[in-house]
Amino acid sequence: MEDFQEHFMGQEEFNDGDKPLLSPFNPPFRPTRLHIQRSSICSRAYFVVVMVFFHVYILNVIGLLLYVHYNNGPGDLVSGDGATSASVGDSGSPLPHPAPASPSGELHVEDYTQSYSLPRIEGIRVGHVQQVSLVPDKTHEMKTISLKPLLFEIPGFLSEEECRVVVQLAQLKGLMESQTTVPSQGQEESNQPLLSLSTEEVFSLLDLNQDGLLQKQEIVSHSRSRDGTWLSPDSLRQILTGVEDCPTGMLTLGDFRRVYDVSQRTGQQKSRKLLSQFKQRSKHTWLYQGQGSHHVLHTLRNRIMSLTRLPSALVELSEPLQVIRYEHGDFSNAHHDSSPSHSETTCAHTRLAGNTSALAEVSCRYLTMLFYLSSVEEGGETTFPVADNRTYEEQALVQDGVDLTDTQETCGRGNLRMKPTAGTALLWYNHLSDGRGWMGELDEYSLHGDCPVRRGVKWVANSWVNVDPDHQQQARYQRLVAQRHQAKSGMEEHYQPLSHSDLHQDL
Repeated sequence: MEDFQEHFMGQEEFNDGDKPLLSPFNPPFRPTRLHIQRSSICSRAYFVVVMVFFHVYILNVIGLLLYVHYNNGPGDLVSGDGATSASVGDSGSPLPHPAPASPSGELHVEDYTQSYSLPRIEGIRVGHVQQVSLVPDKTHEMKTISLKPLLFEIPGFLSEEECRVVVQLAQLKGLMESQTTVPSQGQEESNQPLLSLSTEEVFSLLDLNQDGLLQKQEIVSHSRSRDGTWLSPDSLRQILTGVEDCPTGMLTLGDFRRVYDVSQRTGQQKSRKLLSQFKQRSKHTWLYQGQGSHHVLHTLRNRIMSLTRLPSALVELSEPLQVIRYEHGDFSNAHHDSSPSHSETTCAHTRLAGNTSALAEVSCRYLTMLFYLSSVEEGGETTFPVADNRTYEEQALVQDGVDLTDTQETCGRGNLRMKPTAGTALLWYNHLSDGRGWMGELDEYSLHGDCPVRRGVKWVANSWVNVDPDHQQQARYQRLVAQRHQAKSGMEEHYQPLSHSDLHQDL
């Protein structure tokens, strides 16, 4: 505008010489002045609009960063070998880091008494790739395979040498037949319990004081079962509901016969529909990963802590590494690694501090890491039949009379199949978040199985992180472990930490 004014004044001096200055209201210049005024107004409006959109964008970015921060929870990432190492995401910025694990494998008792939340890796979207640092001087790619369940693939998680060592350690330990096998051809499948008892005999066994009446405490104290072969948790729940419905709070033989028969029929119907999920044929063993274990096993456990950013106490007190061998025709039907939470059940890993009145012990596994120790020439895929389905309904698992959990017959119909490749790892969460940083409901989309091996031999390893859905129960268990740990260290100069692994007598 200043340039325009100078030009205007210069032109005026050139044309008029000694004439007086023109009035600002001179008609020849009025359109020019109005044009300048309108241009100024448009510029200011445009500037205001741009600034509003810019501030909205900044607020959205800040909100997204806060959401990711509070969902991941606090913690530091450590390298697979115990040294602190930043895990780099797409933006190249380091992720928060938990306290590093002890390279020597020595446990710190104070870790068992701390309160913490459970961080979760963000999947973002299917196909999203994140860069993670798990070993020195190397970066791994972690790809999101599914959002329901939240499933990741990490190629090259184990080296060829590490795969070979784990397989050899399993062979040295010795493998055992899986407990849940398929009946041989010509053998009729039976869903009946191991003991064939009449309703009257069951009533008499439960009636501890033989007064002809069943109380809730009698059923609870005499019906505890871990594998559910005698009374499943569903059947027990129905029987207890019958007790609560009775005005007296006790069952006569006639009342018991009614509720017991109903519970048995319900259990058999459910078994006929989905019991195939418990069938498998393979050989397996367990390998201890704590202090004094092979350095490859110990390094592998530290690498899991590095990737998941879970507190070391949770990982150290979880189940040992399970190694499985699938030969020609071996498989496992679709199943969930963890179990839904009920008031009648208690987690197997926290049973030392568990509810003594619980009816059944179940597996409580927050997440699963599956390692492929060998490649397979044909077959042997890991299948997720309902991954990323819009909805989950148990009835939908049976389509046109075909059970989708039967991997022998319907493996090719699964929504997602992962081909075994030596060194590759899969990570998925078996539970949703409860919204408060702890483990929530079972993610039913985590249903998975193993397709039959057609050619070659398949070696895999499973590593589970055990978490009790009851935060206080988990804390009590860890305090109990810490107390026993201190008592044992006071008696022995060299000690082995008490862990869930000690519960496996075959180790």
